[in-house]
Amino acid sequence: MTSPSKSRQIKLGAFLPGGGQHVAAWRHPDSPADGATNFEFHRKLALTAERGLFDAYFLADNLTVGLGAREGGNAKIAGFEPVTLFAALAPFTTHIGFVATASTTYEEPYTLARKFASLDLLSNGRAGWNVVTSAGDDTARNFNRDVQPNHAERYARAHEHVETVKALWDSWEDDAFIRDKKTGRFYDKDKLHDINHKGEHFSVKGPLNVPRPVQGHPVVVQAGQSEDGRGLAAASAEVIFTAHQNLASAQEFYRDIKARVAAAGRDPAQVLIMPGVAPFVGRTEEEARAKYRQLNDLILPEDGVALLNALAGQTLDLRDYLLDGPLPPSKETEGMKSRQALIRQIADEHNFTIRQLYQWVATARGHYTVIGSATQVADQLEEWFTSEAADGFNILPPWLPGALDDFVDLVIPELQRRGLFRTAYEGRTLRENLGLRRPQNPWTVARSTVLAAE
Repeated sequence: MTSPSKSRQIKLGAFLPGGGQHVAAWRHPDSPADGATNFEFHRKLALTAERGLFDAYFLADNLTVGLGAREGGNAKIAGFEPVTLFAALAPFTTHIGFVATASTTYEEPYTLARKFASLDLLSNGRAGWNVVTSAGDDTARNFNRDVQPNHAERYARAHEHVETVKALWDSWEDDAFIRDKKTGRFYDKDKLHDINHKGEHFSVKGPLNVPRPVQGHPVVVQAGQSEDGRGLAAASAEVIFTAHQNLASAQEFYRDIKARVAAAGRDPAQVLIMPGVAPFVGRTEEEARAKYRQLNDLILPEDGVALLNALAGQTLDLRDYLLDGPLPPSKETEGMKSRQALIRQIADEHNFTIRQLYQWVATARGHYTVIGSATQVADQLEEWFTSEAADGFNILPPWLPGALDDFVDLVIPELQRRGLFRTAYEGRTLRENLGLRRPQNPWTVARSTVLAAE
């Protein structure tokens, strides 16, 4: 394969829940059983990812116990709150970014803006916010509701939420703080602004009581694939995580999002699309396949069934169905619509039984699983990168730390040899390393415009 110009290189996120990605990852003999809540283990993962020159350490989050936890017993039942964990990890690292998930459905813009601005300051400009709408009635019952808001309502709230948060990050101008001990002027009052937001979902006066973040705004990440999710991504996201099973599907999503971004008056080059990839890497293909079989042999059937039900938005009751029979139909969820559709698509395309389906999705819940040598894995990443399917990838190591070590030690050098990946970080902030511009403060721009007119 021919390598693209050096001006465009693959961006990489590392999705590293301490319990691993695979539903049985915590049972792997080389993984710590308490990895999900072991801080020292997370510190070592962050240092390994930074050694591999990853752009960011990413964590998803739930506001209830993890996927399928009530029926099964996998390590996703409980873990750290991501922003808290990343604030603790930041002092041990220098370059790697930290992308934390936080909900627009159940968090208020003011408190969310505060904690991400704080994380950006604590990490010297390495914070990112993964914008999610929280699905599931179990989650709703933790936040004063009996049922989840419907899909359209969640996304309408999300649009307003993101814009309100950005306005709060801009409520201080960059040079507002004077801190002149001699004159006693701590800040310039003309550079502090109320936002006075009044909308359908939120009323927020402002200003924020945290200075403007180092990056202007922490990098805004989004992962929805439904029609509403694509609309939100095109309007506000700078990095988009996505799940696809094949090149054609990834290309359709990539081209659609880039077109929507352009139609919204934004620069498509400033929106990075990063499909999830779960790699099983060996020095040979057979070694990689042996690693895949080893993990799948550890799946408890109740965990596999619980995972399918969770991905289908709790719409699959499989208690009376044979595991070696076909997947029954389910009603449409008000939860993760795109993931429910993807699970059905996988089952239908491969004619999978229930058991075969949960074995297939156990690694990465619908993200692309790649099994092979470093050369074979690099070939797959290069094909997607050079075929209008990806600007980079969110890497989901199936178990930890072994699968992360394999990727860093085997695949990264192969990508570097092809000129597809950096050999050193380009900057110190997450934006600099991703090649994303720092947002201008609209209050500063307005003042400059007035002065220029005079």
